[in-house]
Amino acid sequence: GHDSATVVVAGEPGVGFGHGEVFGVHVAWSGNTVHRVERVPSNHAMSGAAERLLPGLATIGGGELLLPGEITLAEGETYTTPWVYLAASRSGLDGLAAQFHGYLRSRPAHPRLPRPVNLNVWEAVYFRHDFATLTALADLAAGLGVERYVLDDGWFTGRRSDRAGLGDWQVDEAVWPGGLHKLADYVRARGMQFGLWIEPEMVNPDSALYRAHPGWILSAGHRVPPLQRHQLVLDLTRPDVADYLFGRISGLLSEYPVSYVKWDCNRDIIDAGSGLRAGAPAAHDQAVAVYGLLDRLRERHRGVEWESCAAGGGRIDLAMLERVQRVWTSDMTDALARQPIQRWTGQLVPPEYLGAHVSAPFSHQTGRYMPLPLRCATALFGHLGIEWDITQASHEELAELAAWIGLYKQHRGLLHSGRVIRLDTPDDTAWMHGVVAADQSAALMSYVQLDEARSDQPAALRAPGLDPARRYRVTDVTPGGRLPRRPDLAGERIPAAEVSGAALAGIGLAIPVQAPLTAAVILIEAA
Repeated sequence: GHDSATVVVAGEPGVGFGHGEVFGVHVAWSGNTVHRVERVPSNHAMSGAAERLLPGLATIGGGELLLPGEITLAEGETYTTPWVYLAASRSGLDGLAAQFHGYLRSRPAHPRLPRPVNLNVWEAVYFRHDFATLTALADLAAGLGVERYVLDDGWFTGRRSDRAGLGDWQVDEAVWPGGLHKLADYVRARGMQFGLWIEPEMVNPDSALYRAHPGWILSAGHRVPPLQRHQLVLDLTRPDVADYLFGRISGLLSEYPVSYVKWDCNRDIIDAGSGLRAGAPAAHDQAVAVYGLLDRLRERHRGVEWESCAAGGGRIDLAMLERVQRVWTSDMTDALARQPIQRWTGQLVPPEYLGAHVSAPFSHQTGRYMPLPLRCATALFGHLGIEWDITQASHEELAELAAWIGLYKQHRGLLHSGRVIRLDTPDDTAWMHGVVAADQSAALMSYVQLDEARSDQPAALRAPGLDPARRYRVTDVTPGGRLPRRPDLAGERIPAAEVSGAALAGIGLAIPVQAPLTAAVILIEAA
């Protein structure tokens, strides 16, 4: 769930992003886990007649949290724990992140192709599926440079709200007569891939599946667990349930030209008992069964890419990342809130996995207004997409959005292979972060003004990790205009310059005071 630790980090006092000894532990498991940091009792040592106290040894670790009776071993049987990953660095939190990122980028499941620009229609239409509206979105998206169009929740039978339909997985003929072929063909004719949302592990009580098989849910004994988002959890440890879901989903992927699946899981898994075990705990077997179902589908449909959503932000772990090419970082798409969400999810997961979407001007979650440059700059440093009713955008907004998409496409090779850099700043109203190429040939940095600056003096944007002896060209590549700090001032861009890698690391670039809720993007290239 969302309260489960992604990485447990322990470091020496004063550790920062770029300095200090630090250790991190991650449990690669999508079920119940436990993490620990503890100190063993102190030891005593004798020095002549004086006794002195030695500090105890600090330890860090974790593993699967098994519920009573989940694993019962007969003589000769074995239980294999999940992998527990330990990383260590003497160059701070960024060094620690680089260890995890390097490992993930070496894995076979790591996405090898450029991460396509997504358009997800969820926050544009929600459950209001209408062919004319959805094709209008496709037309605009193709013109902006979008490469993948994702039809989210609402396409299956009875799904006019989140109260019904989960589990049935048949296209709603009342909304989509003849199925999804017409929309899929329309999208693909405009040069975009077609993606589809599913939530296989869940069922609404108001569904044909639940009415036919009320015993197919996870439940501790005979009671029905509390509803969350009007849904219950299917018991995938039952072979008949797993086979049913495999057949339905595989059928969809065979019938339609789906190249991308967003796999959601929108509620916590509680009362996780199985009827196969008389209601005894089955959280371990459920996690294994989820992997098994996903692995079967991946084997059958090798051309499909998969996203793990889990209500946005849940179930982000290295076991799931052995199977998927993207995670939905959070259902919170407010750009200001997304800055720390992406900053800290990136402690484990590199940017190319982190779905990050340009949302509506007024956030659907917080109601706050966010300027377009902040929304785009936030999405730029992840796997960029759009989740906004762009039919309501002005011509000027669409032109600026297209420029940001062009910037992403131009630099996504660097964004998705470089070392992530986050800077410690004395003024927490401004954050600075970016990526540096592995060969030290370039960097792409962002200066984000979260709130009114506490000082009227220019801040220094440093770029550590470049070749100290090399000369670099520095260019402000932020699309569109810059918001002025005050109505009587023009928004200042960062002046172009040519400086050494040593100066960029040690002194940095003077950033004129920026208006709140703005972001600048700086390209640094070897001269």
